[in-house]
Amino acid sequence: MRPRLTVLGGLAEFELTRARTSEGRKLTKARGVKIGGKPKPTAHQQREVLLRHDAGEPTRENARNYNVSHSTISRLTA
Repeated sequence: MRPRLTVLGGLAEFELTRARTSEGRKLTKARGVKIGGKPKPTAHQQREVLLRHDAGEPTRENARNYNVSHSTISRLTA
């Protein structure tokens, strides 16, 4: 009987933590706070990347120039 109560208690604690975290995120978003890290390339660098991409520069070379992964460049050019 006791192991069932332990499992139920664990689940209840998990749900409470999840609810509080969710509420905290909503409040933070409502205040206008951005969550997460800053974008690696700045807005100016992003424009440069797009210009270089349009000029035919390969994605991997663009990535090396800005010290980011090729996936980051691909997301900008998509």
